[in-house]
Amino acid sequence: MKHRLLDVARILAGCLTLGVAAHGLADSFVITGARVADGTGKALQTANVRVEADTITAVGTFKAKKGERVVDGRGLVLAPGFIDVHNHSTGGLISDPLAESQVSQGITTVVQGPDGESPWPIAEYLEKLRQAPPAVNVLTMVGHATVRTLVMGDDFRRTATDEEVEKMAALVEQGMREGAIGLSSGLEYEVGSYSSTGELVALSEAAARHGGFYMTHIRDEADKSFEAFQEAVTIGRDAPIPVQISHIKLGTVGVWGRAREAVTLFEAARAEGLDVTADCYPYQAWHANIEVTVPNKEYDDPTSVEKALSDVGGAANLTITNCKAHPDYVNRDLEAIAKAEGITPVELFIRIVKDGGADVIGHSMTEKDVRVFYTQPWVMVASDGGIASEHPRGAGTFPKVLGRYVREKHWFTLTEAIRKMTSLPAKRVKLADRGVIRAGMKADLVLFDPKTVIDRSTFEKPQELSEGIRAVFVNGEAVWEKGKAPGARPGRVLTGRPAEPVPTPKVR
Repeated sequence: MKHRLLDVARILAGCLTLGVAAHGLADSFVITGARVADGTGKALQTANVRVEADTITAVGTFKAKKGERVVDGRGLVLAPGFIDVHNHSTGGLISDPLAESQVSQGITTVVQGPDGESPWPIAEYLEKLRQAPPAVNVLTMVGHATVRTLVMGDDFRRTATDEEVEKMAALVEQGMREGAIGLSSGLEYEVGSYSSTGELVALSEAAARHGGFYMTHIRDEADKSFEAFQEAVTIGRDAPIPVQISHIKLGTVGVWGRAREAVTLFEAARAEGLDVTADCYPYQAWHANIEVTVPNKEYDDPTSVEKALSDVGGAANLTITNCKAHPDYVNRDLEAIAKAEGITPVELFIRIVKDGGADVIGHSMTEKDVRVFYTQPWVMVASDGGIASEHPRGAGTFPKVLGRYVREKHWFTLTEAIRKMTSLPAKRVKLADRGVIRAGMKADLVLFDPKTVIDRSTFEKPQELSEGIRAVFVNGEAVWEKGKAPGARPGRVLTGRPAEPVPTPKVR
């Protein structure tokens, strides 16, 4: 009986030991045989990569341990997770936390709050994401238009007073202390368009005091692009603060073909020592409200509207994606709608604005300019899309760059494209533990087939998922595999800098 009890004890002890070992192995896996693009731009190297819990612990020629899970990477490329520095999924991450349209294209980290509009209060939004994590990691900006509206209310169609600017700056500091990583502006949009350069410098100074950067949708992406580019540089110099030019483009006929001049302007600023970078999406079409096409805001003036339509290459280049007053206009261009209604495109435009406006996609850029911008080493890949986007960039940006600009058009090498998606944006948002594959870095990883990776989203079906992305890991957990999201939500709130005390000043 005594021996039998000892045998049972030994068996139980062995089971417990096996349980611990099994648990340890469950938290560990090895991706074998993949060609590794480490994110720095260096040539591909075949290697094995071990992940333990949320961290990469080894990269090299080692073998998997007995019982360790193995992911076969032969014939595939392994890259760091893609970091989308301009993403519009603020609400989507809460309503659709699996974020399939994002993870299916290899995105593992998103930056929210671009174009001057951010969640508020920042702390409240980030806490919601901590309590109910999405599949991806999240950072956020504090929006210029957001704080401007908090201070000025509906009385924003003017220059702010010194006192109002001071209150806005206090709110920017609050947002930074609560976890924002910088200040964003959308100066082509209604609220931000009335601000002075001095106001933006003051708010940028507030963000800079907390290690932030200034991300800007410049004041004009059309005929006055160069004045707007220069304003962004001036803000960066005067604040001083690092500058990120959002979705860099030349969006009207009058500035087509001048991308090299824009590059020269920014290269001069960089040579001066200013930290200026940009992001770009791989499409020749933008997505915004219809009013942005008329810079002077004379929406009911036929002459102004006619010029606006001419500037984008004609009414056929504006396609309605959302119009509450006229839902039958959706997915039709202004020229076709006007013809069907028996009116001129100018009359149609004026009617739409009077009836509450619409969202449009404007096909008013050239591939030549897009290529010039994309091939600059300081221009990164970003979507300007997000969950449920009405533009194909929301579901297709990163695979489109890999499939069409790398594999088909040979604009740049695969490893350079991956650098633009990983270590370059990681540096901009100060993520020291992501964006590169090496031991000690967090295990945000993308395994894809370089021969088949491609976007499938179109302007007619903007939410079609991409192909060729085999597996995506966020903090060591699979969020995309075998063509679907398995249900894991390991995303984390990131700040890119140490936490700060969070006092909460009120606007009076």
